Amino acid sequence: MGSLFRSEEMALCQLFLQSEAAYACVSELGELGLVQFRDLNPDVNAFQRKFVNEVRRCDEMERKLRYLEKEIKKDGIPMLDTGESPEAPQPREMIDLEATFEKLENELREVNQNAEALKRNFLELTELKHILRKTQVFFDEMADNQNEDEQAQLLGEEAQEGGVNQTTESMTRALITDEARTAGASMGPVQLGYMEKSNEREDYLPCFVAGVILRERLPAFERMLWRACRGNVFLRQAMIETPLEDPTNGDQVHKSVFIIFFQGDQLKTRVKKICEGFRATLYPCPEAPADRREMAMGVMTRIEDLNTVLGQTQDHRHRVLVAAAKNLKNWFVKVRKIKAIYHTLNLFNLDVTQKCLIAECWVPLLDIETIQLALRRGTERSGSSVPPILNRMQTFENPPTYNRTNKFTKAFQALIDAYGVASYREMNPAPYTIITFPFLFAVMFGDLGHGAIMALFGLWMIRKEKGLAAQKTDNEIWNIFFGGRYIIFLMGVFSMYTGMIYNDIFSKSLNIFGSHWQMSYNKSTVMENKYLQLSPKEDYEGSPYPFGMDPIWQVAGSNKIIFHNAYKMKISIIFGVIHMVFGVVMSWHNHTYFRNRISLIYEFIPQLMFLLLLFFYMVLLMFIKWIKFAATNEKPYSEACAPSILITFIDMVLFNTPKPAPKDCEVYMFWGQHFVQVLFVLLALGCIPIMLFAKPMLIMQARKLANVQPIAGASSDAETGGVSNGGPHGGGGPHEEEEEMSEIFIHQSIHTIEYVLGSVSHTASYLRLWALSLAHAQLAEVLWTMVLSIGLKQEGWFGGVILTCVFGFWAILTVGILVLMEGLSAFLHTLRLHWVEFQSKFYKGQGYAFQPFSFDAIIENGSAAVEE
Repeated sequence: MGSLFRSEEMALCQLFLQSEAAYACVSELGELGLVQFRDLNPDVNAFQRKFVNEVRRCDEMERKLRYLEKEIKKDGIPMLDTGESPEAPQPREMIDLEATFEKLENELREVNQNAEALKRNFLELTELKHILRKTQVFFDEMADNQNEDEQAQLLGEEAQEGGVNQTTESMTRALITDEARTAGASMGPVQLGYMEKSNEREDYLPCFVAGVILRERLPAFERMLWRACRGNVFLRQAMIETPLEDPTNGDQVHKSVFIIFFQGDQLKTRVKKICEGFRATLYPCPEAPADRREMAMGVMTRIEDLNTVLGQTQDHRHRVLVAAAKNLKNWFVKVRKIKAIYHTLNLFNLDVTQKCLIAECWVPLLDIETIQLALRRGTERSGSSVPPILNRMQTFENPPTYNRTNKFTKAFQALIDAYGVASYREMNPAPYTIITFPFLFAVMFGDLGHGAIMALFGLWMIRKEKGLAAQKTDNEIWNIFFGGRYIIFLMGVFSMYTGMIYNDIFSKSLNIFGSHWQMSYNKSTVMENKYLQLSPKEDYEGSPYPFGMDPIWQVAGSNKIIFHNAYKMKISIIFGVIHMVFGVVMSWHNHTYFRNRISLIYEFIPQLMFLLLLFFYMVLLMFIKWIKFAATNEKPYSEACAPSILITFIDMVLFNTPKPAPKDCEVYMFWGQHFVQVLFVLLALGCIPIMLFAKPMLIMQARKLANVQPIAGASSDAETGGVSNGGPHGGGGPHEEEEEMSEIFIHQSIHTIEYVLGSVSHTASYLRLWALSLAHAQLAEVLWTMVLSIGLKQEGWFGGVILTCVFGFWAILTVGILVLMEGLSAFLHTLRLHWVEFQSKFYKGQGYAFQPFSFDAIIENGSAAVEE
């Protein structure tokens, strides 16, 4: 068979490259993506390899690019992505790239540092501006309070003063001595201070501090001041309405202005320590109003200048980032390619002359000529005169498994590989899964309407796949849906087909060809009597509905479920047995390909006979019952004489004598049935010891004849009696130690017991097809009856409004429950049927995947890691 049904034939090759041409040749192989290199220096530390310095340089360039990318995303600048992949630069171009990245990083860091310093200066000036404004208000209030106090004393109305003004004035008085007030009278109404040694101006010390603090720290700050200073300070605060920008991280912060009045050096030291502990920023605030006004004007002038400089700095930064954004994606690709090349070169060995690099690699046998052409192109690019040499080697190692896929088969192959990567040249179930997986899913999900929704969703993703693939989102759920778009489309199409077979669309039926049953009752009788039955002898026309089920079963309230149960249960067993027989037949292809004659005769044949003689015979009984027995037939082949297939099968396996048949009926369905059943059971039981003992006994006999001891040199199966699993197809089996005979007997016993018991349990497991199909149909009927029918029964314009709302609710439940949740449930059950019931018959899945050196895969994985 072709590579579609088996993995590609692989060859282990040895590659000799001249040192000057190695970089260019590896670059060409990376673009090709068909070579998997082996590490020839497994014991050498990563820091002691030849090209470790080049790898470090690439890491440093990647760090600088990530820094640029972070700054570009911070400013919201779109990065140009043409989708093209530039070629890997030559080694000499690394210096130019490093210089470019170094220049950009230094320039950007310098601009950021300058911008941060300017923002910090701007923040300080803004805070000082607010302090000057708020403190002026505080001092004006104090001046007003003092004037009001003097007027109150003159008018004799001191007792009538109250509220906030009285409190503020009294608190201020408590902190200012009479001497200070007397001295202050000559200096102005708002001049606060105290005299220590002389009345000269320079000895008049300030008795207040002003600053800003984060608003959330203010309550704790106020409590600490009160407790530490024992109430001997007076605090006034006012909120800054507009949030300020933190220059360190760019966050918006809310702050408040405060001014603290106190008296004495001791309190001054204590207040400053508390401010320092709460990270409050203190600013100088002149006492004289004229000085404050002069300082405020200077601050406003400097703020305007800073705004101009900040705008120019931001414009320059934006220009630098826009220029970098145009080339950032290409730079990332180039650096990752260079890094990947040097990582790969570190896997090579140097020859004795230090002028040649030696590599070992796995390559697909069909692509050796393509690889040689790529090596020749790399040699020409490097200007080397020595051609590379690619030699095929003989090996006993198991080659990697390589299955060629396209965008259609990739998802199905991923389902198989999730169970286990196929052993080398083992039969690949993926091509058969393309049909069997959506079909078994559709048996459980059969509904024309729900299948159409799923198929349209899959078709939309297929039609828009280029645009959707280019968006590259990190949403895992969406990526799973998009990756399986062809599976979703096929599942929807197959579900539409089975929905037409069931004649089921949103729990209703389509009467396309007209029912083949005739109604012999009038309308009133049918509507009032719930227990009416239609007789197949009189009311059935004798010819079946042309396609699918007759729509008359939709209105059969009493026995609709009974009829559907019998039908779906039988087809579940039929499909299950056929699926398992197909899996056993697939093992025949494996045995013949690997020339495993012992397994072919003493495993495949007994397994197939056991399955056919018991379970396939049960399927034949179902067809015989459908063909021979009918309601229109006379006894002994009427519906009353039809035996139970389950009871017949149980009596057959247990050698029970069947119960006597009713009058005018026969016990057996055909002549000689009892003899055939006894013979089939005895032959099936006889297959069990053959599967259990024949193969180990023959292997033991072959070893005795060849005088073979348990030494190295046989295949890992140790079941072939010295016959290599690889045969002439390349690769061979793994070169491991031969198994002991006791282990062979144990493994064969486990394998036989698992197959015999699994045949029964696996057959019963296919009944999930019937169970989920029934559950899906009943859920759809419940939604129609309990939800949508309510809106359909309403009349008039109000009924139209109700129907619109009810339909929306019904549609949400249909898509959310019946399509998504039921679809996911049916998908998981189908996956289990393929992994356990089908693949266990022939598929080992003990291989390891072919992971070629490919730039596309490296860049895709690198982009995904950066996004995370």
